[in-house]
Amino acid sequence: MEYLVSVDWLSQNLKLDNLILLDASLAATAEGKSASLKDFYIPGARKIDLKNKFSDQEAPFPNTLPSPAQFEGECQALGINRESKIVVYDNMGVYSSPRIWWMFKVMGHDSVAVLDGGLPAWVEFNHPTSSDLAQSTTKGNFKAKLQSQWIKSYEEVKGNLTSQEFQIIDARSAGRFNGTAEEPRKHLKSGHIDQSANIPYQDVLREGRFKSEKELKALFSQKVGDREELVFSCGSGLTACIIMLAGQIAGKKSKAVYDGSWTEWAELEGLRTDNP
Repeated sequence: MEYLVSVDWLSQNLKLDNLILLDASLAATAEGKSASLKDFYIPGARKIDLKNKFSDQEAPFPNTLPSPAQFEGECQALGINRESKIVVYDNMGVYSSPRIWWMFKVMGHDSVAVLDGGLPAWVEFNHPTSSDLAQSTTKGNFKAKLQSQWIKSYEEVKGNLTSQEFQIIDARSAGRFNGTAEEPRKHLKSGHIDQSANIPYQDVLREGRFKSEKELKALFSQKVGDREELVFSCGSGLTACIIMLAGQIAGKKSKAVYDGSWTEWAELEGLRTDNP
């Protein structure tokens, strides 16, 4: 599948036998912005619970990638099969859906795409909605095959300060990146990992959709030149996946995410507001 599908494509293919539509909507962004579209869905959508069922609840940091066993079990409970074609969307246009896209890629499932524009675009084009989510009646046979090369750890990012094997791209706002705006997690200082580049996730979007391939290529060229070894970061690993997907559209090959992102980095580096 392509990285993105349009609402027209989804409208025409919504009833494909092996298509699984996943609603990845969250109540609000990390900055506290609430979604304007709530309590209705694209017909046939199944809820994928990013915060609870598709994150490691035992991890010390938010939005941590679950184990392959947990991911596999939750996918099977949703009725997802090895041959399923998955389309994921959210109710903010593009926000949480790329995180789910990346997670499926990390777990070895390539047949997955993001609905460009999400639920707002679906509504904009007057496609029908439903007040109910679909429920799976049969257990799927999905199997997870971890692609560990797309996950970077604190130790790898720390080592990269010396080796400079890859370029970190931070998706947070310029204020948070530069240390002039507060973090949503008030006990942490803002700032950035040394040698990082900043591409705020809003800069790859226009009205809830990804900018054109040409625009994204120009943006990445401006920020990182022709570097191909990229690792994407943000506050907790969620919006990093937006710019990671934008990089894919721009022709970059890397899908690597620093899963702990700034929350882990600041905690382990002692960058707390209660420290002198």
